[in-house]
Amino acid sequence: MLNNKTILVTGGTGSFGHHFVDYVLEHYKPKKIIIYSRDEYKQFLMDNEYKEHRDVLRFFIGDVRDEARLKMAMKGVDYAIHAAALKQVPACEYNPNEAIKTNVDGAMNVITASLDAGVKKVVALSTDKAVNPINLYGGTKLVSDKLFIAANAYGGSDGTRFSVVRYGNVAGSRGSVIPFFQNIIDKGGDELPITDYRMTRFWISLEEGVKLVIKALEESRGGETFISKIPSFKITDLAKAMLPDCKMPEVGIREGEKLHEIMVTREDSMHTYEYEKHYIVYPHFNWWGIKDVIPGGKLVEPEFEYSSGTNTEWLSVEDIRELLKTDLHK
Repeated sequence: MLNNKTILVTGGTGSFGHHFVDYVLEHYKPKKIIIYSRDEYKQFLMDNEYKEHRDVLRFFIGDVRDEARLKMAMKGVDYAIHAAALKQVPACEYNPNEAIKTNVDGAMNVITASLDAGVKKVVALSTDKAVNPINLYGGTKLVSDKLFIAANAYGGSDGTRFSVVRYGNVAGSRGSVIPFFQNIIDKGGDELPITDYRMTRFWISLEEGVKLVIKALEESRGGETFISKIPSFKITDLAKAMLPDCKMPEVGIREGEKLHEIMVTREDSMHTYEYEKHYIVYPHFNWWGIKDVIPGGKLVEPEFEYSSGTNTEWLSVEDIRELLKTDLHK
């Protein structure tokens, strides 16, 4: 599907961007991959990292806040992946205006530029924090998700198609708990602070995240939210896996932090279909109908909820230890 196609990735110098480029170069022969981001130094480093692929990779300095620059970058693009965002919960709480400019205004700019350029499909990366949000980051991503789903009404019958992929805790990504714990361990620490002993999270590797985006590009008809079936883990078990016999002081839950993450709410259950390895939440608009359901799924039970705290699949300490060896060293 991506052979001889031009793909643009906003925020492409991040963890997702690197894994996406690796996966696409390994499995397809794209015409061009455009890395659109605002940090020239990260682009310099990535350019050197992929110097043998300079015939395919292009680096475009720009901010998603800049609609005119996005429109220029989108010319000739077949598929766009929107990964750019301000993601740090405390930073978004302290700098709400900046979070809104990037995560909300930036999303609208990506939509407008994609429509103007006639991009075939756009996939936006979301987060479990967008579900029942209690912090500003989650709130901005909820708005972003709504914008991308509603944008399907603007493209016409043969226009740009927009969909969303929703992730849990991405193992090893910058800002996640794993690098935080690893930094303490590398400095010789013997204590890994736990905000609350009851806390759980979903686990998804970057490779699984990339595969979900590819699935959305291949199958989406417009308006879907794709959610992988992934295991849960306890934060205390993660600490034990990374540093056996460590001390685990309970330091108290942080502002904007949840005990458990939810990826499908009970309210969404009436529009959610279960597939072999993922769920899809379909839109609730008059332009969408049952004929648009992707074959192979079945409607979930009423009031179904997909929560890290009540998940049916769990990682043990040993499971986590094995995943840390593989997921973080690819």
